[in-house]
Amino acid sequence: MAAALLANVLYSTGFVLEKRALAAMPKVDIRRPARLLRLVLGSPLWIGGSLSLAAGFGAQLAVYRTLPIAAAQGIFVSGLVLLVLLSSRLLGEETSGRERYALGAILAALLMVVLSLSEDSDTVSRSAPAPLILTVCLPSLAMGIWLYGAAERRSRHRHRMPTTGVEYGVAVGLLYGVSSLAIKGMSGYLTAGGPLGTLTGLLRSPYPYLLLFTGAFGLVMSQAALQRCRASLIVPVCTTVTCLFTAVLGTLAFGEALPHEPVRLALRLAGTALAVSVLLVMPKHDTAPQSPVATKELTPP
Repeated sequence: MAAALLANVLYSTGFVLEKRALAAMPKVDIRRPARLLRLVLGSPLWIGGSLSLAAGFGAQLAVYRTLPIAAAQGIFVSGLVLLVLLSSRLLGEETSGRERYALGAILAALLMVVLSLSEDSDTVSRSAPAPLILTVCLPSLAMGIWLYGAAERRSRHRHRMPTTGVEYGVAVGLLYGVSSLAIKGMSGYLTAGGPLGTLTGLLRSPYPYLLLFTGAFGLVMSQAALQRCRASLIVPVCTTVTCLFTAVLGTLAFGEALPHEPVRLALRLAGTALAVSVLLVMPKHDTAPQSPVATKELTPP
């Protein structure tokens, strides 16, 4: 529990620091990854944010060794509250009433998932069949990249409305969901005897390669999305998609059984359905504030 809460703090701090650093940079483009990397690596503030995220990864690795996947996701998503507070204080971002209700509904949905857990009957799985993991992860990676590309093409339309970043958040969330499953899989090898056995087992598994792929693509995609959209919206959407993806597909892939009691099963299914529904109805565009000059010109004398 302590490691999960620490991961929340590290992840929220890292995203906010990166967003603040990106706000001072020229516009980045995923079609020019070398330039993007040169810009971000030249910013001490961005490097501090990335180090915070890396430390959060270490804490997450410890969490997966001791908690069931669904329980871990329920705790991780509580960090959304801290993220919104930090975004408001440090970035000056304000959420609309509809978005605040949506965030509250997301927290309620994942609270249902947490309440569906039982320490006595829930088990922590250590491994999953590699073909099953690849069957789950490869289509998800393709879907995430396709969705991000579609959002990018729409963003280049001259008369488009300002986007809130929901599409970007879902796309990056799918990649980070795969990354989360890779971290879960790697955590199982940490219990193997000796560093050599651990390293050999890891290299024979798909997990380090999935993590490298999602790390590279996730870095480029998330930075471009963070620069264009509000962190207080895109990160909660990304986190929710990641948590749901990991909790549902990870639970099935790693064989961590669903609850047998009707009440606990209903809570878990209802929480998942509510979170998905909230994502579907969240606003897709920011409301552009009307210019005071334009307002004055339209006022009759």
